[in-house]
Amino acid sequence: MDPYESHIQKHLPKYNKKRLTADQTRLLESSFNVTKHLDPDRKSQLAQQLGLPSRQVAVWYQNKRARWKNQSLESDFNAQKMKLESVLAENKRLDKEVERLRKELDKAQDLLVSLNVNNNHHVYNSSITALSNSCDEVGSSSLIHESGNCLDGEFYECLIGGEGQFGKPESHNFFSSSLSL
Repeated sequence: MDPYESHIQKHLPKYNKKRLTADQTRLLESSFNVTKHLDPDRKSQLAQQLGLPSRQVAVWYQNKRARWKNQSLESDFNAQKMKLESVLAENKRLDKEVERLRKELDKAQDLLVSLNVNNNHHVYNSSITALSNSCDEVGSSSLIHESGNCLDGEFYECLIGGEGQFGKPESHNFFSSSLSL
């Protein structure tokens, strides 16, 4: 006997391993669905019921647990991947919204400064109403006071650089780089 043949003989199983029938597989699967771990009594009972060596039943359970764990991990990974894609899409949408709101805020500040509200209070009411209407396309504007015809003085002071209850505009950097992702 040459070394190759002796190596093969050493690694042959001691019993004749055969493929499981569909009924055997079905019974093992249903047992696995009930409990993922096999106690010695259940292993002996299944082996006797299936006509298999108890070691083959134990190995089937080990392999099935490994496949089940891999499938579970893959499923969890796919769920996390979908959540990440959703969050990234929402982040992109919010970045666009922030940019649109920045532009709208810049326009509003330019309009308010150019109108010089302190001297020409009645002139800008129609402009503010138009600005409010443009804000209503996306959402409601808080620039208009409850009366609907004038800007809240404190908020206006903040926008044009005065000190109201909102403080100086430099202290309110709403779009600082710490908020960008």
